[in-house]
Amino acid sequence: MAEATWEKSAAPAVKTSGGRLKFLIGGVLILAAVVYLIISGTTAGARYFMTVDELVTNPEYVGKTVRIAGAVIGDTIQYDARNLIINFTIANIPSEYQNLAEELHAAATDPSRTQLKVLVENQVKPDLLQHEAQAILTGTLNADGTFVATELLLKCPTRFQEANPGQKITNPEA
Repeated sequence: MAEATWEKSAAPAVKTSGGRLKFLIGGVLILAAVVYLIISGTTAGARYFMTVDELVTNPEYVGKTVRIAGAVIGDTIQYDARNLIINFTIANIPSEYQNLAEELHAAATDPSRTQLKVLVENQVKPDLLQHEAQAILTGTLNADGTFVATELLLKCPTRFQEANPGQKITNPEA
């Protein structure tokens, strides 16, 4: 009988330092990208929104994307349904207040408060866009003093009532 023997052939020499270097460089680039995204996201969202006074009094914000909040002045609302353009004015709400509904009423009825004209394009008029609603807007301030909003969020605290558990909520408009 013939005996079969298995011999292991010599494996070709592999350069491991070049392959490791590629993975090291790739890992460093991925880590740098993640760190950049974390830092840029944190600084961009560090402040939820600013007041109308802060925006209007600081010229460095002209042309920059910011988020602001203000009280909608109902008499100024204009809506072009054909072109989907909304124009209205908001009044300054201080950053600190006790009762939002009272502060919105005071801001919308006080002509001495700082006001800002707002332009929103390509959006259907929301139902909550009404007198004394709180508008939270993201957009840019033009050099002419008009705020061009790309995002419009509305809060209307006068439409809702707080209730304790088990307490019945009555409709004040009924």
